[in-house]
Amino acid sequence: MNRSHHAALRTTRLARVVAAGAAVTVLAAGCVQGEGPSDSEDGELGTLTLDFATYNPLSLVIKEHGWLEEELSDAGTEVEWVQSHGSNDANEKLRAEAIQVGSTAGSAALLARANGAAQKTILIENQPEWSALVAGPDSDIESMEDLEGASVAATLGTDPYFFLVQALQQAGMSVDDVEVQNLQHADGATALSNGDVDAWAGLDPIMAGQEQEGAELFYRNVDFNTYSVINATEPFIEDHPDTAQTVVDVYEQARQWAQENPDQTAEILAEYGNIETSVAEQVITERTTFDIDPVPGEDQREVLEEVGPIFLDTGDVSSQEDIDQALETLFHPDFAEDREATEAEGTTSSEGDQ
Repeated sequence: MNRSHHAALRTTRLARVVAAGAAVTVLAAGCVQGEGPSDSEDGELGTLTLDFATYNPLSLVIKEHGWLEEELSDAGTEVEWVQSHGSNDANEKLRAEAIQVGSTAGSAALLARANGAAQKTILIENQPEWSALVAGPDSDIESMEDLEGASVAATLGTDPYFFLVQALQQAGMSVDDVEVQNLQHADGATALSNGDVDAWAGLDPIMAGQEQEGAELFYRNVDFNTYSVINATEPFIEDHPDTAQTVVDVYEQARQWAQENPDQTAEILAEYGNIETSVAEQVITERTTFDIDPVPGEDQREVLEEVGPIFLDTGDVSSQEDIDQALETLFHPDFAEDREATEAEGTTSSEGDQ
């Protein structure tokens, strides 16, 4: 790809991001007035509104290829894409019904459900190592012990924040031993670069960019990352199961494509994230695992059972009963299971034809 073509692509996609951002404002305003995404007069879904996010690479692949628009065109359903800038942002949009399908960390999905949000996890997108604790290139912070009394940027209600909490607990400390600055992910990275905070609870792909510029990931633990998940509102699941199934089917199409085309997946991430291709390649090849069971189930539950008590410690949820109830009702595996069953039938039929 020559430089001028690369620049043209970047300009086009940045324009899409700006347009998507404008759509958020319009959608949010509509929801305040009780006008969420609407159905057509015959009860069919007029518009499917879902998010894309740089922390959810498959959403970018789907959006880039226009696969959902293609699949839903015969049903007369339009597709609107809205950018989410973090799990907390996606949760807010889901709660307001500004979107019907949204991308979050597993921990954020559980938190929303425990606080009464009418949304469920319908698919596991990937198992990332997308969070770590980051210090600037000239920082004296080299270990968890060095964090005591330090200022740390983190986005409340997201995996990086819960990563920070778990890391502190493991080191015999708590959030009371640091000064948490609640900043959205990109703003936290900027604060770290400017020296306004001592450390940052980072999120890829922004974190990988900081790392390539000299920042140090001084604490990593893949077990503290709680999967990348796709959630849907309960009204959407109940009223439009066929469309929800299509969303899951297309996500699985994107998963297969991404596994077969990692270089192109990284290129798409680089364009949408406005980052260098080398940064995107690091995220896709080193810290993203698409080869997982996409069905929400026991593996996800075990991870979230470890995170649940943190919600009580931090005051994000008022009772363990609310957390337990959320764990019992969070997953809606039917669509992912149906997709797997369909693929299995296709494989069997293909083998029988040989």
